[in-house]
Amino acid sequence: MTMENTLPDLRPAAARFVAEDDILSVEPLGNGLINDTFKVCTVPGTPDYVLQRINDAIFADVDLLQHNIETVTRHIRRRLAAAGEEDLDRKVLRFVPDRQTGKTWWQDARGRYWRMSVFIPDAYTYETVNPEYSYYAGLGFGRFEAQLADLEEPLGETIPDFHNMELRLRQLVEAVRENRAGRLGEQAVVHLLEDIDRFGETMCRAEQLHRDGILPKRICHCDTKVNNMLFDRDGQILCIIDLDTVMPAYVFSDYGDFLRTAANTRAEDDPDIDGVSFNMEIFKAFTRGYLESAGEFLLPVETDNLPYAACLFPFMQAVRFLTEYLNGDTYYKVRY
Repeated sequence: MTMENTLPDLRPAAARFVAEDDILSVEPLGNGLINDTFKVCTVPGTPDYVLQRINDAIFADVDLLQHNIETVTRHIRRRLAAAGEEDLDRKVLRFVPDRQTGKTWWQDARGRYWRMSVFIPDAYTYETVNPEYSYYAGLGFGRFEAQLADLEEPLGETIPDFHNMELRLRQLVEAVRENRAGRLGEQAVVHLLEDIDRFGETMCRAEQLHRDGILPKRICHCDTKVNNMLFDRDGQILCIIDLDTVMPAYVFSDYGDFLRTAANTRAEDDPDIDGVSFNMEIFKAFTRGYLESAGEFLLPVETDNLPYAACLFPFMQAVRFLTEYLNGDTYYKVRY
């Protein structure tokens, strides 16, 4: 879904959070597919900021969304401070309150939602990783879960049933039934539906284990792409970013979704699908780092099923993409 913005709209939005006289420019930042993101450059001596327009078509409850994010960042900041960590503003995101309401979000007269965080300088994201970075990523995302393992304040689901495989299959069945875009008869679609039907029941293992009372839900990131981590100049992880999907989930979400992109030998939007394969060195390195930091709280049922999680998330995303295709491209920003 494309959200149009113009510079005259952006400056007043930024000025809800910082003094307008401090703002030099507001420019597009990054290539996110869900929210619109901008860098707010300010006068010397003041930090720069990240301004985002929240896509409330996807995150319908913005108050809940920001409650989750504030709760998580506050808890991690306390944990880091208690451990004697320094330079905390580079190791955990800090959101800026609206200057009038004190909330970390603002709704403008047109009904659009905005928020602002402090920009972290000299930080880098990567689209691909080698085994060394994958090991550190495993450490980082595992540490993120471990830092939140003792969080007592309840979080809500910003996207209910986001990684519920049973729901994703039901949505696909509905998309097939409605065939809104008239694409059901395409040969490639027919073949994909046959493959999905063959593996569907096996891929719903997590939901069944949870119903059996065996598999718990944790606080997870739920969007563990490598570009959702900030690194310093030396390749060390600074912090985890893009916290919109932080919510209760199975640990399979963070483990499997990272490998879906990082262990892929092509970018997930690369049209050269014949070059897609699974990089076992990335898999091994990430697993080693993840178990090193998350192993302190994981149960045997979680560690035993990590290979299942590595299969689950490419499968789940295939189901989501095919559902989106049959529905006529209503969720993601589609370039080709």
